[in-house]
Amino acid sequence: MTTFPLVTHRGMDEALAYRHGEVVTVGQFLHDARRLAALYPPGRHVLNACTDRYHFTVGLAAALLADRISLLPPTHTPEMVRQLRLLAPDVFCLSDGPTTIDLPRVAYPEADEASGDSPEAVPVPAGIPQIPAGQTVAHVFTSGSTGVPLPHRKTWGALVRNMQAGAARLGLEGGARYSIVGTVPPQHMYGFESTVLLALQGGAALSAGHPFYPADICSAIAAVPRPRLLVTTPVHLRALLCAGVDVPALDLVLSATAPMPAQLAQAAEARLQAPLLEIYGSTETGQIATRRTAQALPWTLLPDVRLVPQGDRMWASGGHVEVPVALGDVLECVDDRHFLLHGRKADLVNIAGKRNSLAYLNHQLNAIEGVQDGAFFMPDEDDAGAGVTRLLAFAVAPGLSQAALRAALRERIDPVFMPRPLLLVQQLPRNSTGKLPREALQALAQTHDQTGRGRHAG
Repeated sequence: MTTFPLVTHRGMDEALAYRHGEVVTVGQFLHDARRLAALYPPGRHVLNACTDRYHFTVGLAAALLADRISLLPPTHTPEMVRQLRLLAPDVFCLSDGPTTIDLPRVAYPEADEASGDSPEAVPVPAGIPQIPAGQTVAHVFTSGSTGVPLPHRKTWGALVRNMQAGAARLGLEGGARYSIVGTVPPQHMYGFESTVLLALQGGAALSAGHPFYPADICSAIAAVPRPRLLVTTPVHLRALLCAGVDVPALDLVLSATAPMPAQLAQAAEARLQAPLLEIYGSTETGQIATRRTAQALPWTLLPDVRLVPQGDRMWASGGHVEVPVALGDVLECVDDRHFLLHGRKADLVNIAGKRNSLAYLNHQLNAIEGVQDGAFFMPDEDDAGAGVTRLLAFAVAPGLSQAALRAALRERIDPVFMPRPLLLVQQLPRNSTGKLPREALQALAQTHDQTGRGRHAG
């Protein structure tokens, strides 16, 4: 039976996490994981709702040791929890603070509260656990067309092979032991892979916090030793650069969840003096490609991953992708290892016989100097009434006049795709990963229709 180690660190005294200014060693981590595993009830499925990234990682490891399956839904709303109950009636919730989640609860045991453990008193584990490659680690969910969340099974072997390829691409397989600071939650696939699994399988140490605002991000970076890796999103990165704060030295920056404008990538590299790599993947496939956006547009596939066109879809397979997966994006193969990304199939719009993608339109809007954030939105036909469906757009552009914004946009896009209206707002309703849920944009558009408030150039 093929197995892989839970962690790849070379010794029990190596750092695995930084929490509240203290170093958490591999030995302490394994002790905490074994102790928590003993507290898990008989149920096979655990909803890991811990907000502390270290607590989340201990909960994941405890689930692996106790042969439990971690459920990682995109939200913890009452409806989502109800759906999880239907899919896994034995599910219980692991949390490290007050929660309104209506599930049987296991409270994360703080060492000082539960047992009075101190680093000196922690028994040294016998060795690093070996986890079977075929063991189910987690079910990660996407939204189905009927509203029912669809689970995607993740095995330990697939996740480890993905992280091995990712660590090699990022240069983390060498002697350097990176400190990882993440602005994305560990429950999200990107945060799960790049802040938790990358630490476990890349010999790195994760920062326990979840900084969101620029000052908090800087504090989290300053609190960990170099070399430092920042795992973030375009929206968090843009806010960090616009805040005018002194960003502590970084050695590598990762970005995902939304397309990274080349101008933003170039500005980030110039300001932070660190390479920025963008990650491409999906919940179904995990990470499959990277690019250094400031230098090149094509994406480079991870080793052994292949793209195969079939019908009107592109399929990913090979490497850690255990079964072929149809991708929801429009891809153009440059050669057998590189491709261009043209946007999501669901983002394609057709107006007056002309086709374009919302991703392309968003890129053009955000590339306008003075625009801090922006997004196009295509209403449903039912929302458009009897009239012709028109694109809307939202822009965060303080100090930029409506006329200047529209003039700049006319130079970049076909007139048929000019938004009616173009709404100027204080901020966009992005979630914790920097994404813009369609439902949130739709609600924003409806609010404007109902109230008529907000400035617009229409």
